[in-house]
Amino acid sequence: MHDARHLWLKAGLLFVWVLVTFGAVWFVRDLTWIIGQWQFGYWMVAQGAVLMFIAIICVYCAAMNHFERQDQAAESSAASSHE
Repeated sequence: MHDARHLWLKAGLLFVWVLVTFGAVWFVRDLTWIIGQWQFGYWMVAQGAVLMFIAIICVYCAAMNHFERQDQAAESSAASSHE
């Protein structure tokens, strides 16, 4: 079951995903530093976006674990108060 916490988390992470995906591509022309044989902008789109997506997944997993622990604590306190 998804409550408001889960939906806000998903909306926020999707917003970050959109910013990374389209923001990096849009502004990559301005990143003209050279790293190795490629411009920094090429590296940013090719590698940096993938690393950001992995970070988004890690944040989502950590937040879901936190939410599940909160839900379990609330259920156990509710069960103990009914007895």
